[in-house]
Amino acid sequence: MLRVINSGIETLVEDWPGRLGYLGKGMATAGAMDNVALRFANLLVGNPPGEAGLEVAGGYFEAEFGVDAVISVTGTDMKPAINNEAVPMWESIKISKGDILKLSHFGEFSFRAYIGVAGGIDVPFYLGSKSTCLFGSYGGFEGRKLQRGDVLPFGRSSKELDSLAGRKLKKEVIPEYAREWHLRAIPGTNTSPDYVTEEGMDYLFTHAFKILHTSNRSAYRLEEIKDVNFFARKDGGDGGSHPSNIVDHAYAMPGALNICGNTPVLLVLDGPTLGGYMCALSVIKTDLWKIGQGIPGKDFAKFIPSTQEEAVEATQKQGALFCEESLE
Repeated sequence: MLRVINSGIETLVEDWPGRLGYLGKGMATAGAMDNVALRFANLLVGNPPGEAGLEVAGGYFEAEFGVDAVISVTGTDMKPAINNEAVPMWESIKISKGDILKLSHFGEFSFRAYIGVAGGIDVPFYLGSKSTCLFGSYGGFEGRKLQRGDVLPFGRSSKELDSLAGRKLKKEVIPEYAREWHLRAIPGTNTSPDYVTEEGMDYLFTHAFKILHTSNRSAYRLEEIKDVNFFARKDGGDGGSHPSNIVDHAYAMPGALNICGNTPVLLVLDGPTLGGYMCALSVIKTDLWKIGQGIPGKDFAKFIPSTQEEAVEATQKQGALFCEESLE
């Protein structure tokens, strides 16, 4: 178990792929914003790839361990330290009872760090997942972000802790982080020619959009569309006065690019499941982890055209990474 000393900006219990099968009831999937970093964190400590870990957004997390453990820290480099001594990223680390783990703030690139623990975080399953949904206040640890004084129990490791310490990822499989995040996407469901002009779709697939500081686990808001003939309609007809309005329909989330007025809004893991705005494209599942590492107010998102066949191939290729062959 660990005791939270400083919960930081936002620290959550999250697993992967989250809470599936409930979008039709208005319940988002939740889960790790950067599932690649979480799955690698689990691989390093001998867990199944979907086990729950800690997602630290922004930084400043600090906790004391009440038992011996093996952990890993992946994602953005928050300068992790044990008892004020620096420890490596992307590597499993032996922890002794009484040790204190401390993270600084997010690194030069990317925004979220992940802490994997051998045995996982032992919180109750809620509708098949341990993930926290902040916007529904359920799952994870009491349906909320962690607070000072919280005590989180660990599950039982399937392997001896000493056998897990010192495992490292091969350098070539460690994700590359960037200032401009390229997100492969498929047009639809509300696109050219009925809702968006060809010029507007070209704009979506050529412009680098700054990520706004108002982004969160519900949606990543991007800079306003301007200086382009974007909408194919003068108004929303029965949906409303603005051409981005439509009659309510289901959103293909997570990953749908909502056009809310003139603002593109990329719906992510805690996002709404339906509404009355058009969705011009959908980011493929394989690339959604990237937006989870985008730094609000600093980074950029650029959409790259993709096909469904390319999306399936990318998912299969990515899934093959989370195995023992990716370790040194």
